[in-house]
Amino acid sequence: MKLLLTSGGVTNPSIHAELEKMLGKPVAESHALVVPTAQWGHPMCQPSSVQGLVAAAPDSRFGHLTGLGWASLGVLELTALPTIGADRWVPWVRDADALLVDGGDATYLCHWMRESGLADLLPSLPDAVWVGVSAGSMVMTPRIGDYFVEWPGAPDDRTLGIVDFSIFPHLDAFPTNTMEAAKRWAADLGAPAYVIDEQTAIKVVDESVEVVSEGRWAMLGSAPEPASPDGQIPSRPAT
Repeated sequence: MKLLLTSGGVTNPSIHAELEKMLGKPVAESHALVVPTAQWGHPMCQPSSVQGLVAAAPDSRFGHLTGLGWASLGVLELTALPTIGADRWVPWVRDADALLVDGGDATYLCHWMRESGLADLLPSLPDAVWVGVSAGSMVMTPRIGDYFVEWPGAPDDRTLGIVDFSIFPHLDAFPTNTMEAAKRWAADLGAPAYVIDEQTAIKVVDESVEVVSEGRWAMLGSAPEPASPDGQIPSRPAT
């Protein structure tokens, strides 16, 4: 798939323009399925937040994902897919121009992508666009770091590894999501990582990676960062 990996969604004209380039047509002519599954794995999410996502509540962040004016918008709940059979849900996915994958817990989302069979289907969808928000972006990376694991059932912090870099989202959006916290987080991963704010996206098409931003971002290398002088670990960043 073509990947548009964001922190906060399609939040500015630059990201919106790249989305339409990837779709090959306007959003208003494109059909999307929204995946709320990651929300169920995070303690800060609840039925009302899932409802806000599906309804594209105008006074919420969901206007940057489900509220973009899609030609049609359906819901793909991954936890239901194993019980209804691939003959039903696979055609729905193949007919979609975009999958809009919301945040929550990336390890929970990863689990259900594998259990449902969606992860196995992705390589056969070269024309579709995966629009990830927060955990919906992080699930495509090899690891998310222990700071971002909220689901008690997660065996570790590993995710799908479709891309070869990790993502630290919501830079400056929460008190704990600072650049210093991101550097400490990246030091534990020992792999390349992007730190992105709400105005930034990472576009991945084939093996090409491009940052699209009207905000603040950084690329952190694979060399471990030195420990802080006081040896303190920052409080867990928000997702």
